[in-house]
Amino acid sequence: MTYVVGLTGGIGSGKSAVADLFAARGVLVIDTDAIAHSLTTAGGAAMPAICAEFGDGAAGPDGALDRAAMRAIVFADPSARKRLEAILHPLIRSESERRLAANPAGASYAILMVPLLVEAGDYRKRVNRIAVVDCAEATQIDRVIRRNGLARNEIERILAAQATRAERLAAADDVIDNDGELAALLPQIDRLHVHYLALARGFY
Repeated sequence: MTYVVGLTGGIGSGKSAVADLFAARGVLVIDTDAIAHSLTTAGGAAMPAICAEFGDGAAGPDGALDRAAMRAIVFADPSARKRLEAILHPLIRSESERRLAANPAGASYAILMVPLLVEAGDYRKRVNRIAVVDCAEATQIDRVIRRNGLARNEIERILAAQATRAERLAAADDVIDNDGELAALLPQIDRLHVHYLALARGFY
């Protein structure tokens, strides 16, 4: 069994940058967002169930999930998110568990990156520790505008649907401050990497 650190943070917090730094240190990183994306590409395993639940309009002309259409459905119907999650979460969990078990490089511990880890209580039972990537909400908004080009009001709606900053911090065993430049992350990741290696050694 692999020692698992759950990595989470709000949209635009910089989870991917943090995960990349752990991966560069030989850590097994499993990105549940990437798994969800693969499940919702054209021909993805989740698409038949999604189209059956939400109609063919949930898919774009290429057969992949129409993310803009799905966001509109979810924001208009509070129950839609739970129905979508009921389709995706079991598939994501199965694939993430398969990757954890495989651990082809024999990493000492794994990072399981779950954007909505705090919101999804069952994930908390699957990790040994929770690391939260934290920054100010204004920083999140600015990053998402630059990265995705979304309108500010749309980003604010996404933030409102996620756990609050206070809720994530309350759930954290470790907090990674990402309100500054990328260089400021390096000493934090080095320190946590050494700490997690020690915890993993005691775990086995």
